[in-house]
Amino acid sequence: MKNPRISTCRRLALLFVAFCALPGLHLFGQEQSIDTVTSKLTVRAFKTGLFSGLADNHEIEAPIIDGSIDETAGHVKFTVESKRMKVLDPQMKPARRQEVQDRMLGPEVLDSTRFPQITFESTSVERQGKDGLLVRGQLSLHGVSRPILAKVRSENGSYKGTCTLKQREFGIEPISIACGTVKVKDELQIEFDIRTTSQSVTH
Repeated sequence: MKNPRISTCRRLALLFVAFCALPGLHLFGQEQSIDTVTSKLTVRAFKTGLFSGLADNHEIEAPIIDGSIDETAGHVKFTVESKRMKVLDPQMKPARRQEVQDRMLGPEVLDSTRFPQITFESTSVERQGKDGLLVRGQLSLHGVSRPILAKVRSENGSYKGTCTLKQREFGIEPISIACGTVKVKDELQIEFDIRTTSQSVTH
């Protein structure tokens, strides 16, 4: 006669194995790789000055090339390759857009040859309500590291949010033309939609 306690233990063990094998389930407490294909990070630069009506706001794509998130441990980090940042500005003529692109990557702004990577690593993550997160961390840009704060919400498996930064705090002087009558604001707006893969990070 079978021992009912042994049979129950076997059934529970089989259920646990089946649960772990289900695709798409993230194991709690594991560090997950950022999906660099579907994740998006966008930088928005806004115009100012006396003749700002003659200028353009700028939308810039900043692809994440590497990174990971561990929500349980309260840790996130990622890297953006400066040279892969791209000015989108669909309303702008291609020749003018290329001028803006070259100037952005050049020594006046990102100086992408000297500073090829932009990195972020969190120092703390606080829960805010059911799906909200307040993320503090260090952003390294243009050879300078500064603390920044981002408001994040967890939504359908992705982490969406915004933060702002000032170019001068990272040693970048905002672009100014026509004797300062047209210029880019010091403050930039960063928007992101970050997703993770089902693959856990191994060290």
